[in-house]
Amino acid sequence: MFKITVKAHILVWFAVIPLFISCKKEKEENVAQQWKTEFKVGKNFEKQQLPETFKSYWYAGEAEISSYKLEQARYGEIREGTAVLVFVTEDFLPEIQVKADVRSDSTIPVLKLNATKNFNTGIYPYSIMQSTFYPVKNNQHALKVSSSIQEWCGQVYSQINNRNQFEVMSHSYFEGEADESFKLEKSILENELWTQLRIDPKSLPVGSLNIIPSLEFIRLKHIKTKAYQAEAELNEGQYTINYPELNRKLVINFNPDFPYDILSWEERFKSGFGDNAQLLTTRATKLKTIKSAYWKQNSSKYEKLRDTLFLN
Repeated sequence: MFKITVKAHILVWFAVIPLFISCKKEKEENVAQQWKTEFKVGKNFEKQQLPETFKSYWYAGEAEISSYKLEQARYGEIREGTAVLVFVTEDFLPEIQVKADVRSDSTIPVLKLNATKNFNTGIYPYSIMQSTFYPVKNNQHALKVSSSIQEWCGQVYSQINNRNQFEVMSHSYFEGEADESFKLEKSILENELWTQLRIDPKSLPVGSLNIIPSLEFIRLKHIKTKAYQAEAELNEGQYTINYPELNRKLVINFNPDFPYDILSWEERFKSGFGDNAQLLTTRATKLKTIKSAYWKQNSSKYEKLRDTLFLN
């Protein structure tokens, strides 16, 4: 009787496995088809859709790396440091929301921005990194945005995944911000605007808008992750976002001609606590830009490139 029961279970299991695989495959195919419809993705996307100037600059097998002199407002004082913007094209898997190892009909071409900041507050250092994956088709929100901040007190991490809604995940060592997971209605992401600018600054949104501030600002100021009312303005070589409720203003200065490189930026907001709180302005001014396949340059002999970027 026992042998019969075990045999029956085995037969049922082998009958269920194909159904499970079939359902999983069907789900993956449906997701892929959805994204293909919305983004018109595929192996030949760049050849069909993108201007020659864009292709020759962004699909040359290199990333664009720009270093900046940073004056960062933190705890009511201005701190000196460095910032780096790394822009590079990649192929993105929409379902699991990661970089694809191989381009296929299911991948989405994106322009990725890895933005870093390094500065000290007294004895201890700060390290900040934000990543944005923005479709080069430039007709949808960023597919994914993440941010991590490390300093000697601890670390925090936030991520927004673009699916049916924005799926927000956040982890922090602060008591009131521990582990959070929730959904938001889709809105403009401040993080995505930096990359959208590099594709076509004329497409940047202007006027009275609802914008989700950068994940860096949200975490450093310990405010709720949501869209805030903002006023955006585009002038020749300058994009400005003003958040009245947050008493914050961001100004990005860029080259009005392709490749629309970012020359500098300013961010004015109240920094510090109690009597030390005051309106201060964070500033970043470009030092150097290079094109580099940096992922292949991890040998010690390439450290001299950091000198080129004025990062040592």
